Amino acid sequence: MEEYAEHLQAIRRSLNVLCIIAVFVTCYFARDLILPVVLGLLIALTLSPFSRALGRIGVPRWISAVVLIAVTTIAIGGVTYFASGTVTDWTSRLPEMGRELEDKLSGIFNQLETVRRASDSVAEIAGAGAAEDPPGPAEPPQEVVVQQPTLLNDMMGAVSTLSATLLVALVLAVFLLSSGDLFYIKLVQSFETMSGKKRALTVVYDIERKVSNYLLTITCINAGLGVCVGLWLTLLGLPYGWIWGIGAFLMNFLPYLGAITGVALVAAISIITFDDLGYAVLAPIGYFVLTTIEGNFVTPATLGRSLKMNTVAVFLTVVLWAWLWGIPGALVAVPFLVVFKVIADHVDRLSIFGNFLGGSHTVDPENFNRARAKLEQDVPGS
Repeated sequence: MEEYAEHLQAIRRSLNVLCIIAVFVTCYFARDLILPVVLGLLIALTLSPFSRALGRIGVPRWISAVVLIAVTTIAIGGVTYFASGTVTDWTSRLPEMGRELEDKLSGIFNQLETVRRASDSVAEIAGAGAAEDPPGPAEPPQEVVVQQPTLLNDMMGAVSTLSATLLVALVLAVFLLSSGDLFYIKLVQSFETMSGKKRALTVVYDIERKVSNYLLTITCINAGLGVCVGLWLTLLGLPYGWIWGIGAFLMNFLPYLGAITGVALVAAISIITFDDLGYAVLAPIGYFVLTTIEGNFVTPATLGRSLKMNTVAVFLTVVLWAWLWGIPGALVAVPFLVVFKVIADHVDRLSIFGNFLGGSHTVDPENFNRARAKLEQDVPGS
């Protein structure tokens, strides 16, 4: 009987692993279908506090939904319109900017260039030795030229896809916000027992509260960071400092990766713009200092311990969803993690995952050290 129970437990574990793999495979191949739905849910969760506040003063849900989504659409369209010209100009000048950056950094890369020339000389000597005794006449190789798609075409394709995704997400957000509490009523009706109804409603309300709190807080913090970055770069004399402020606002939604990317891009542009290399490094250093202050002091103090997450889990989640869905996946990775942590905190069988994802220490370090010392005594060589 015990052997049968062990086999049954192993089968259940295997089925759980297969289900997890099936979920990720489905997400990978159904990205174009799932991503607009996820973005629509996140937009609705972000704007739900404003919709409820307008409902308390007598504004109908459908009116508040249309107004909030219209304001969001205008904000996105305005940022895109004012930044598109500069970004398009930079994109068309990428080869020229690359050459300028290479010229500015030529002094730093002298040693690498010397090594490269030495290796090329060795290759030429080897080729000359082989050419002294040629095997025979050979036909000249035919060249096949494949016309590669231009960067502008790639950008146009990406913009059209992103526009369609955002359009579907915004329309879905309108329906979700205008429906009010209909989703919660249907959810309660789906459970038969009162305990199941209460637990489901608690989980959903907790998800809505924490996700909307996280998204609103992060949006405000990133906006402040964008203003600080834009002012700093403008004071240094970097052209289009406000564009970099918008870029810092958007890229900071990518935990860790956004800050690294922003520092690298600002460093490249500042080296091209300024003649003095020592002065040019002030721009990326300031960007790095501002993002460090934001990530280590402002965000933890603002979000509080309730939304403090395990940094390792956050980084791995961002990498995973970036691999699945690219940049949009990296943007929705942390909200996904927040939703999963809320569910794990309310489900006993998933409590171990909720404890792992939490950023606060629930175990006394002294007790942990005593337990580890006792384990090392009981198990030699551990």
